Amino acid sequence: MEDSLQKLLIEQGPARVLSRSQRFGVQGRMRRSSYHGHRFPPAIIRHAVWLYLRFTLSLRDIEDMLAERGLDISYETVRRWVAKFGPLFARELRKRRPRPTGRWHLDEMVVRIAGKRHSLWRAVDDEGEVLDILVQSRRDKAAAVRLLCKLIRKQGGAGQGPRQAKLGGVDSVGFAPETITTDKLGSYGAAMRQLRLSARHDQEQRRNNRVENSHQPTRRRERKMQRFKSPGSAQRFLSAHAAVPNTFNTQRHLVSRKTLKAFRAEATENWCGATAACA
Repeated sequence: MEDSLQKLLIEQGPARVLSRSQRFGVQGRMRRSSYHGHRFPPAIIRHAVWLYLRFTLSLRDIEDMLAERGLDISYETVRRWVAKFGPLFARELRKRRPRPTGRWHLDEMVVRIAGKRHSLWRAVDDEGEVLDILVQSRRDKAAAVRLLCKLIRKQGGAGQGPRQAKLGGVDSVGFAPETITTDKLGSYGAAMRQLRLSARHDQEQRRNNRVENSHQPTRRRERKMQRFKSPGSAQRFLSAHAAVPNTFNTQRHLVSRKTLKAFRAEATENWCGATAACA
């Protein structure tokens, strides 16, 4: 395999000798986003990852569900699949989502990780779309600035066009939101003043129920996982987990059965397209 890889590199470009580490580095990058080298077919891998990210199930629950279908797959294998393909699937799903609205809701909740208190910052739009999740050790102005900078750069709001914003002390053109709704925490106002955002800051009571209700799936998952083990693992999992509910959140209580079936078919099609793009 090493000889064939070396021959392919020589044919495609100028002849140069690669070390063993360089050859394995190129090979690893070629396989990073593919199903090559896995024992089970892609359909089974996609289904196992979908079960774990879509529903509040443990790894052992998924092992039992797959065993009922005659598949001998350990929970550790499922964990490795989720760790590898979860971020890839989430990235492709975000590309297929429409641009969020310009009305953002920000909130933070306390999570205990490895015996220490951390703040889980969350941003959603007025339709319940999770824009981003950020795990930080503090809930001060610096943490709020970091969240807003990441949101403006990554999401871009659906405002009336590009607006000038000062992010981290550097002037840059980004899409600023129209309205930012938060609780009474003073860090939000201080962060908005530092970034010179012209968005309206709404802090009225009960206006932020949208994002507070969005914490519930995370709480259920936290209890199922018996708390997160580290801030890094929590950040990686929650970032991948948020993209799947965004895709499959059809708000069935607001639509008819016929519309629900159409939305569900569209979500399934987006999931299949996102997972196929990682092949």
